[in-house]
Amino acid sequence: MHHAWLLTGPRGVGKASFALAAAERVLAEAAGPPFDAPGIETPEDHPVGRLVAAGSHPDFRLLERIENKSGTGLARNISVDQVRELGELFTVTPALSPWRVVVIDTVDELEASGANALLKMLEEPPANCLFLLVSHVPGRLLPTIRSRCRRLDFQPLGDDAMTSILEAELPGLSAAEREKLIPLADGSVSKALAYAALDLAPLESQALAILREGDRDNAKRSKLAQSLSGKAAAERYHAFLEMAPTLIAREARSLDGAARRRALDAYERASETSRIAPRLSLDAAATVFQLGSILASVAPSAGRG
Repeated sequence: MHHAWLLTGPRGVGKASFALAAAERVLAEAAGPPFDAPGIETPEDHPVGRLVAAGSHPDFRLLERIENKSGTGLARNISVDQVRELGELFTVTPALSPWRVVVIDTVDELEASGANALLKMLEEPPANCLFLLVSHVPGRLLPTIRSRCRRLDFQPLGDDAMTSILEAELPGLSAAEREKLIPLADGSVSKALAYAALDLAPLESQALAILREGDRDNAKRSKLAQSLSGKAAAERYHAFLEMAPTLIAREARSLDGAARRRALDAYERASETSRIAPRLSLDAAATVFQLGSILASVAPSAGRG
């Protein structure tokens, strides 16, 4: 097995879950006792599985963002010190089997010096060591890190898989609510769960009204902008940033000719706005109003203007 794998794809499609399950399977098979289970599954009662789940397996490390110094949330990055601490794993003999496994969730969040420290480990990997690196945006990684890894791409989940998972995760959700939620989530379970918790159906209805009917007097987009401004609406605002391009893309599939070209242009502009708004800390109300204008540009009335 190659020593380093880059697990890529959209957020919420199971990359980290796969990495943890694969790590557990590799360590369990190496340590024993023998078992028979399909795919990358490990029996729930296997001793190695219990150690990994408890975070106490001596030959396994999970790197992810930790709490910041002020205790108010997670740090912005995985620090170089966290990466350097992996050296302790490699300077001692493996405890339970010949194998050691490292999962980084996500490698995108490594600070620059941490990425360089990881690169040194990937260039001269210890024997019987497996790195599983989760990445949402592999294009932003150091090319030298990408070149040291085999790549495994994950695709958005299909409707059947989404339905099955949501039935298990949200048993109280009605079939009608699931049918509305799945297209919005764009194949991402984490996005679907977040959207369900935030009750985004009214936001979708308002956005679709602007998208399909336009907004000649600015009333609809002004109402939408007002509802998503302020600290209390922060989570719904960020969800709307993700939702707007998805709605436009979904609408574009049902259009043709000039209408489709307008929708595709609007999708590009909405995607760019949604991408830069959090990074630049743009005013929420102004950003929502701008996205509303982009949605309105897709409406049939815009094509006649």
